[in-house]
Amino acid sequence: MNYRLGRISGAVSAALAAGMIALPASAVFAQQTERGDDIQRLEAIQVTGSRIKRAEIEGQTPVQVITAADIEATGLGSIGDVIQRLSVSGSSLNTKFNSAGNFGFSPDGSGVGSGSTTISLRNLGAKRTLILVDGLRWVSESSASGVSAAVDLNTIPASAVDRIEILTDGASSLYGSDAIAGVVNVITKKKGDGGAARIYYGDHSTGDGETNQANVSLGGSAEKFDFFVDLSYYDQKRISSNDWEQSRYPTPGIDGTVNPGSWSSATPNGRQVFAPADPNETFGGLCPIDGGASFCNLSGDGAGGFRPWTNAERFNFAPYNLLLTPSKRTGLFAQGTYRINDSVSWNLKGSYTKRESVNQAAPEPIFLGSEAGSGGLADTVGIDATNPYNPFGTISPNGSFITRRPVEGGPRVFRQEVDTSYFTTGLNGDFNAGDHQYFWDVNFVSAENKATQTVNGTYNIAHIARALGPIADCTAPCVPLDLFGGPGSITQEMLDYIQFIENDRSNQKLTSWTANISGDLFDMPAGALAFAGGYEHRKQEGSYTPDSIVTAGESNGVPSGPTSGDYSVNEFYLELNAPILADVAAAKRLDLSVATRFSDYSNFGNTTNSKLGLRWQLNDDLTLRGTWAEGFRAPSIGELYGTFARFDAQIQDPCNGATGQIGANCATLGVPDPASFEQANSQISVVTGGNINLDPETSKSLTVGAVYSPSWGADTSWSQKLDFELTYYRIRIEDAIQAADAQTQLDRCVATLDPIFCDGITRSSGGNINGFDNTLFNLGKINTRGFDFGVNWLGNETGIGTFGASLQTTHVTSYKAVATDSGLAEPRRPGVETNDSAIPEWRTTARLNWNLGNFGVSWSARYISDLTESCDTVSGFENCSNAAAGTNHLGGTTFHDLRASWKLPTQFNMTLAGGINNITDKEPPICQSCS
Repeated sequence: MNYRLGRISGAVSAALAAGMIALPASAVFAQQTERGDDIQRLEAIQVTGSRIKRAEIEGQTPVQVITAADIEATGLGSIGDVIQRLSVSGSSLNTKFNSAGNFGFSPDGSGVGSGSTTISLRNLGAKRTLILVDGLRWVSESSASGVSAAVDLNTIPASAVDRIEILTDGASSLYGSDAIAGVVNVITKKKGDGGAARIYYGDHSTGDGETNQANVSLGGSAEKFDFFVDLSYYDQKRISSNDWEQSRYPTPGIDGTVNPGSWSSATPNGRQVFAPADPNETFGGLCPIDGGASFCNLSGDGAGGFRPWTNAERFNFAPYNLLLTPSKRTGLFAQGTYRINDSVSWNLKGSYTKRESVNQAAPEPIFLGSEAGSGGLADTVGIDATNPYNPFGTISPNGSFITRRPVEGGPRVFRQEVDTSYFTTGLNGDFNAGDHQYFWDVNFVSAENKATQTVNGTYNIAHIARALGPIADCTAPCVPLDLFGGPGSITQEMLDYIQFIENDRSNQKLTSWTANISGDLFDMPAGALAFAGGYEHRKQEGSYTPDSIVTAGESNGVPSGPTSGDYSVNEFYLELNAPILADVAAAKRLDLSVATRFSDYSNFGNTTNSKLGLRWQLNDDLTLRGTWAEGFRAPSIGELYGTFARFDAQIQDPCNGATGQIGANCATLGVPDPASFEQANSQISVVTGGNINLDPETSKSLTVGAVYSPSWGADTSWSQKLDFELTYYRIRIEDAIQAADAQTQLDRCVATLDPIFCDGITRSSGGNINGFDNTLFNLGKINTRGFDFGVNWLGNETGIGTFGASLQTTHVTSYKAVATDSGLAEPRRPGVETNDSAIPEWRTTARLNWNLGNFGVSWSARYISDLTESCDTVSGFENCSNAAAGTNHLGGTTFHDLRASWKLPTQFNMTLAGGINNITDKEPPICQSCS
């Protein structure tokens, strides 16, 4: 869910236009001379959703537009944050996501995406939304933790954006892979009117999380050229989870007076669970066998004594986390157009963005022994009797669970440095053949995204094993390690030996050549048959290189392996738009469009995808439209070539205290005594990785809608313009590339013992899960459908000002993912909170504007409908609205934002603006199942 974490966010900004040069822009740059044939050329435009460029174009597809003024009115510094507020957007990464390295790696090989902001249209994931800049692909993100298939919108400077066109329809036939849920096309500024500067400051009601922004731009036009240059700076400070009551503890809504099972079993005092080889072994009386129990379960008290373990011992890790992650970005954007002659222009564009971001987690816990289920070397580490700090004697790793959270080592701090460079150049122009005009362009793109991540506060498990092993083997620089002495027992010398600074790297490259042509082929009775065609060659390369200690399997943190791969594709497309009827009864205009694209991939073969659209304008007021489209998404480099990695999922083992048939099934699965069983650690290590045998995803989408612009709402005493828009959408994806939901898979395994679910899940001799294979495959189908409804109104200028209003709402009626092998649905569906993500049934944004002279005020509201969540993680506490059903209700939430501006009466174009987001101090509902 993308709830705003701050209660109130105030923002004040000032913009000074033409303030960077001493003379007015017109005195420096000559105005472009309008030539007679320019008018037709300038009016011929291309909008997202069609490749056809012509003077009059209205597509069959729904497109939402966000202008530069709209972006400034939000008080947000990332275009990704702005788009995420739209009703058509679903849950996706942003700078409120802090779990870098703490939970591990996502199954799709993309890494964590720390510091990124991505877009998921129609709740189908960021990798199914295509990002374009001026109609050309942008390079995918890197955050030094994998090879992602998504674009980080933070790499596109917001100050260089003229508008954003969002196509909420499948468009693979026009743009190729990834355009299953839709297309986001960022249109940049091509020229300016002299110099301009803008500064911004904002913070949250607690005074932290302050944001500073500034940009300086220069642009102009002459007879032969246009240019625009922008230098931008963005600095967002952190907000600690400890600053807010509902995030101060691991389970929101349950404060520090109780310690539920979601708190960590890895504590500064440590926890030891031993399985003595001799049933009478008491380890020197420190570990008495009580009632024939097969395990000794003790916690250190920091004074050399031990006591039985209870939930009261658990550790509150939440205060170390961040609600808002710090992020600093510096960007340089420049582009220019040179008119070689009246028919040919040369364009050049370059962009460079440097991002520095940070995530933070609690001090890294150390889990040793087979019962910890960490996987790898840690499962084989015990403690030798000769270790000077071991009061028990030799502790075998087999059957043991030994944990300690060394707070002496400080929190884990993940620092990312990401450099994104983008260069494109090309020629474009037009020519006449007969009575028709044709438009053409050729383009070259070269882009790269490089990232490094430095991790402080992590440990070398090989050094830990040596420091706990026979004292004779622990020679300099080895220092024996004290795991049993409680907080403070781990000295700086011990830390110097067992800690290391982790350095990871990732890289993405994009190279492409494109050529396009469009125009009218010949005249038909109802108008000209228009076409567009073109060719694209694209190569994508990606790599991820973890630290050498991680690659060697000696890191105590989340393990991962290196990934590297590339592929290329050659594509051809053709689009036709045919006018069928014009100016007849019941059809002022009826157009039919068709498009098809052939793609030949170097790694899996070829595919052809087509699209059919119909636009029926009944009269001046009402237009009906619809499209049917095939789509596809090629597996990404991370999905194909991603090597072994681990995801530490929060999983509740159904075998905890299981009785009856479930208990019997648990015994069959290897749990010794299900009725008394308690999983040692709720963070289960799940193995993830790519799959070279993946097939592309395919899709079929249908949109049907209407646009109603009533004449009774146009140029009247109360309205300049009034528009209504209604769209029904349905998207069906086949061979969806996805890993099964781990919790659901485990629940079904225990309930059915079916190998379909149980294969890949293993347990230790003590019953704890120590292996969970969750690699990618073509899971099955995803089907979703719903409605979009929008209203836009602009009033007339009156004595009290000019008013305008807009509303956009999306209703998701169905979302269902079904696995092919079992035929069972995954748990994600509308109105339900699952795995830190939700699909609200309703999302609405509304806005009201008022302008009077140099003053302007805008009010906006963002509504998210109610949700239902499971109470499994807080069972036993009075925190569920429907305890009998085991569910909790999260009420619908509306956030209100207010902004005002004043254009100062100076010789320069200077505006002062300020605003408050969440002005009513509305807090989101407490989600108890969220992490």
